[in-house]
Amino acid sequence: MPDEITLRPVTADDLELFERELSGPEGTGPYQWFGFRSPADLRRRFTETGLLGPDGGVLCVAEAGKTVGRVEWFASTWGRPATSTCWSLAIGLVPSARGRGIGTRAQRLLAGYLFDHTRVERLQAWTDCANLAEQRALEKAGFVREGVLRSAQWRGGQWHDQVIFSMLRAERPAASRDGDRPGPSPRA
Repeated sequence: MPDEITLRPVTADDLELFERELSGPEGTGPYQWFGFRSPADLRRRFTETGLLGPDGGVLCVAEAGKTVGRVEWFASTWGRPATSTCWSLAIGLVPSARGRGIGTRAQRLLAGYLFDHTRVERLQAWTDCANLAEQRALEKAGFVREGVLRSAQWRGGQWHDQVIFSMLRAERPAASRDGDRPGPSPRA
């Protein structure tokens, strides 16, 4: 089992880690590689907002105080935005942090954080149908598989089916059952 997992706001040093570890196909893995992107937008958003705002945000995932990835959330809607906004979640871990339960724990912490600090009723996440490890991580974090979104994601020159998962506020698992702590309360 990994050491203590916490979430915390992003620092300038974290941006360098993200660029070094998560900007190429080796770092993102086959299900998150969408081609090279300029880091300028992320750095601009960091300078302007610290990557935390009313439309979403980014937090670092830390294992025993060392940054090993990031979690993100952004607004999505199922209908008119004023009445049916939910958060969509994403995660990116450095390769050495994968497969050890860190992603499950980080996603559980993020769910707890968002339910504690925003009025959202629904969280959702999706992953490639072939990404069985992420599907298991989401289920272990308390998300429920809802179904398959056919040809929903363009990646690697073709369309890919995605599996969508959700968690409702009433389904939130206890964040402390693994001894996880959300860390300092980031702005959201």
